Amino acid sequence: MSATALPTVTAFAPGRVNLIGEHTDYNGGQCLPFAIPLATTATLTLRDDGILRATSDQAEPWTGRLDDVTSRQVTGWASYVAGVVWALDAVAPLAGGLDVQVTSTIPLGGGLSSSAALECSIAIALEALLGQTPDADGRSRIAEACRRAETEYVGAPTGGVDQLASMLGAEEHAVHIDFDDPRTPATTLVPLPLTADGLAILVTDTGARHALVEDDSGYARRRAECDAAAATLGVPTLSRAAFADLASIADPVHRRRTRHVVTENARVVETVDALKVQDWGRLGALLTASHESLRDDFEVSCAELDVAVEAALQAGARGARMTGGGFGGCTIALVHAGEADAVRAAIDTAYRGSGWPAPRHHLVQPSAGARVVARS
Repeated sequence: MSATALPTVTAFAPGRVNLIGEHTDYNGGQCLPFAIPLATTATLTLRDDGILRATSDQAEPWTGRLDDVTSRQVTGWASYVAGVVWALDAVAPLAGGLDVQVTSTIPLGGGLSSSAALECSIAIALEALLGQTPDADGRSRIAEACRRAETEYVGAPTGGVDQLASMLGAEEHAVHIDFDDPRTPATTLVPLPLTADGLAILVTDTGARHALVEDDSGYARRRAECDAAAATLGVPTLSRAAFADLASIADPVHRRRTRHVVTENARVVETVDALKVQDWGRLGALLTASHESLRDDFEVSCAELDVAVEAALQAGARGARMTGGGFGGCTIALVHAGEADAVRAAIDTAYRGSGWPAPRHHLVQPSAGARVVARS
């Protein structure tokens, strides 16, 4: 390495909670995520020796050459880093090499989009290193590049909601995303002023883990089932289906998957309307209905998620549901901030009664999206 200090940029990208709209993104539907304070921070420093080195406080370091990005020799968690470099077409501009240092407060595999936060923190720092300051359209472009990094480079199926939430999030707002045209999703910020009425979202990390990159994962099977159901109906995506179409689907599994997508899209629209008038009771009922649909029709819940939701509701939460891809991960509960401790305690008690380790809890509010925090 040269004795001359090379440029360094540090960027911050949040995880996300999907308030409602689960498994609708890749079905051409609608979602309503928001960014959370839990986040990943990436510090990128240019090198002059062609080396790519990635270190993390949550994983083993990876060292190779920048040429390994294009030849797909980058493995493990560092493939997310390489995927972003590849998707942003930055191999040539970074010919001198790159140091990447990552820290994160987001639990891995917990359904809070740790992978998207990693990708977006790398991407926003990389853009800054290359002299770019993206506007709103540029942020959407970066989100799409990060989605491609995860889907095409890493091989994990994702619909794009996580990356858009991390890039476009704003304090006291959710991001309404319509994937009717998946190439250019329509996005709108929707006020989510929980603090005005003393409310918050309690996130419970159940400790049950899922891995979306596995070829035989339940997530991948659900996508295949949805594609098959759409083909049966002759529509490009299930979000183009109507409730009346259910009767024409002979396969009972495909019928249940379609029913979830159709009703979940309707719940997103109802949620946006409820937020316009701050109807928190209606919001809570929609969250709970979403969980029931994910549990019964989409079949992506698990015992840990169901117990956390039921305990939260019995302890006074206004609504609760699993969030994320499912098969583990997190739940969310709409609670009055003053009642959060009681809801936490109820969930912990239920877990002890089931013989499970205590879950971790995070009380969150909608937060700002990815941004550069330091340059030198």
